[in-house]
Amino acid sequence: MPTPSRLLITGFGPFPRVPVNPSAALAERLAASRRLALALGGRPDLLVLRTAYASVEGALAPALAAGPGAVLMLGVAGRARSVRVEARALNRGSRLFPDASGRLPAGLALDPEGPLLRRAGALARKAATLLRRHGLRVRLSRDAGRYLCNAAYYRALAEPVPVLFLHIPLPPRAGARAAQDRLAAAFAEVARLLTVEARRGAAEARGPVRG
Repeated sequence: MPTPSRLLITGFGPFPRVPVNPSAALAERLAASRRLALALGGRPDLLVLRTAYASVEGALAPALAAGPGAVLMLGVAGRARSVRVEARALNRGSRLFPDASGRLPAGLALDPEGPLLRRAGALARKAATLLRRHGLRVRLSRDAGRYLCNAAYYRALAEPVPVLFLHIPLPPRAGARAAQDRLAAAFAEVARLLTVEARRGAAEARGPVRG
């Protein structure tokens, strides 16, 4: 049974051409934030995934089975110039790009029995609006790629809880600290949004209180 007040935050470790993944540092920063912990009523859970297909079932699936009420997933998009709020994940992998362990997915379909795609729904639009209010450049994306970000997102969206994936650009060479500060502040608001949605969903599932 999901616990609405619990938030799981995920990031990724290094992979080819990205020896230091900024999504891991940002996930760690959010999970360690006292201010965010006070807002959520407890510290978020943190999971930094190896950029390997085996980590989806080997690490992410057990973390999801532990029952978080919501999941905020972070990844890096090397060519992006803005934050990308991923609206959906496709049941497709790539046979062209091996993961950090040198392996490819078992087949083109991530889950041969799963649907063609899974959507984040209205939550993606709400998050994009929220991030723009913080002055960030934001794009609502319908393509999370064909790599580990998409694979992990597709798996997480199978859970009956609010899930959202945010792609961040590589930090600039100049002003990287200030850029990360802005992202952390804005993403903390998205974390709050996810928790609010989780609590609302749990309350609706319980139904009206009768005297």
